[in-house]
Amino acid sequence: MQREIIEGQPVLIVVDIQGGEPTEGESSIPLMPGYDDRMAGAPALIAKARECAVPVIFFQEAHRRNLVDFGRELDGAEDVHLLEGDPGTALSSDLGFRDDDYFIRKRRYSCFFGTELEILLKGLKADTLVLIGGHTDVCVHYTFVDAHQHDYFCRVVEDIVAGSSQEAHDAALRAMEYLQTGARRQSAEIHEAFEAFAQNT
Repeated sequence: MQREIIEGQPVLIVVDIQGGEPTEGESSIPLMPGYDDRMAGAPALIAKARECAVPVIFFQEAHRRNLVDFGRELDGAEDVHLLEGDPGTALSSDLGFRDDDYFIRKRRYSCFFGTELEILLKGLKADTLVLIGGHTDVCVHYTFVDAHQHDYFCRVVEDIVAGSSQEAHDAALRAMEYLQTGARRQSAEIHEAFEAFAQNT
C-alpha cells in the first residue's frame, strides 16, 4: 500500500555519522566510493528538521576499549573500529549536534537493539521514522527492519545514506523498499515533507 511520505508524527534518526577513522590509512570497515560525499547532505536536513519542529535523535556506535561488547561483529569483514575515546568515534562536527539533543550510544548495529530508543519514540509519539547515515546495508537496514516490525512507517533518504559497497548499498535500498512501498526518498522530498508537516501542525 502506498502511504504519504510522512504519516503522523515524524522523527529524524541520524545513524552513526561519526568523525572518521581514528588512525591514518585504510578504513577498518569497508566503505563505498563517495561515502563522505553522501553524508554532506545531513547537516541541512537536520537543520530543516529543527526548523519544522521534527525531533532529531543522534546515534553513535561505540565499543569499549577491551572489545568485550563486539560479540560476533568481528567475525565478518570488519576489523576493530569505533572504540570509546578515539577521535573517529565522536559524532561528526558538521552535524551541528547540541548538548540538549537526543543522543543514544549503541553497541550493536540496530538502533533498537539494547538501547532506549523505543521508550524515547513512545514519549515523542513517533509514527514515521526518517533514516539517514550509514551503513545502508548494516546499521540503517537493520534499524529499518526493526522499526518496520515495531509498526513504524519508515523512510530512508537514499542520497544521505551510504553502504559498505555500491552493490550492498543498492541491495539494501531494494530490500527496504520491498518492506514498505515508497520507503526510498530523496532529501529534497523530505525537506518539502517536513515543511508541510510544520504548516499543518
